[in-house]
Amino acid sequence: MFAAARSALFAASRNGARVSPNARSLPAALFQTADKHTLVLVRHGESTWNLENKFTGWVDVPLSPKGHEEVIEAGRLIRDSGLLPDVAFTSLQKRAIRTLWHVLEETDRMWIPVTKAWQLNERHYGALQGLDKQETVDKYGKDQVLIWRRSYDVPPPVVDRSSEHHPGNDPRYAGFDFPDEWTESLKTTLERVAPYFEENIAPVLKSGKTVIIAAHGNSLRALVKGLDGIGEDVIAELNIPTGTPLVYELDDDMRPIPQEGSFGPLNGRYLGDQDAIRARIEGVKNQTK
Repeated sequence: MFAAARSALFAASRNGARVSPNARSLPAALFQTADKHTLVLVRHGESTWNLENKFTGWVDVPLSPKGHEEVIEAGRLIRDSGLLPDVAFTSLQKRAIRTLWHVLEETDRMWIPVTKAWQLNERHYGALQGLDKQETVDKYGKDQVLIWRRSYDVPPPVVDRSSEHHPGNDPRYAGFDFPDEWTESLKTTLERVAPYFEENIAPVLKSGKTVIIAAHGNSLRALVKGLDGIGEDVIAELNIPTGTPLVYELDDDMRPIPQEGSFGPLNGRYLGDQDAIRARIEGVKNQTK
């Protein structure tokens, strides 16, 4: 029953449905939570293309010097909070992998199991990948770029197999069957993130292990949309800052337990200086102003 309710909430989010507060709270009243399960999310630190204000997507760029500093500090915050991960998940992209390495080194947990999965990759930005965000605004107009960047279900223009940015031309995705034309919206990103979470990460959490996921702005937005049951109109305005640990306490049905100090609509709480975090969030929002 509880698993069915959880899957229904994720399915509603994947389909873009707005989940009413009453619908979200009703199943919680049906049972008492015996335990809570800790999930730590970290968006990778600033990358070189974040610094250059380019659409990155699946282009495998490294962290900037500032990005390394951000995630080293993220690791220290996690360590000082007493949150010691038992199992780690990350994407196939070096900025997220390097972020995870820094965090695990700072927490002295480099020995724990790590799983890398393309399903946790950043959203693929199609033909926008590699383009300067502000120049793209100047060319196509702010409204169109905002639709491509922040709408829930409108993807950017596609790339085909002739493009260097098509995943079929990258050896790390050999063996995966991608369409001849490829691009992603947040909706299609959620359609790969949510099942991966349910099938591979939720069981680890339910076993009592603390899990850390180092991933990307949009793959994490997709994940929290499903966890928190956020409507598509609200998720469009949600920004997750780089290098800032976001801690969720989940009940036995993998539903977030509201925490004091969380930034709505999220039920997770950010670790660190709260004013500085708000400034980072605003910085993400302003990238295409």
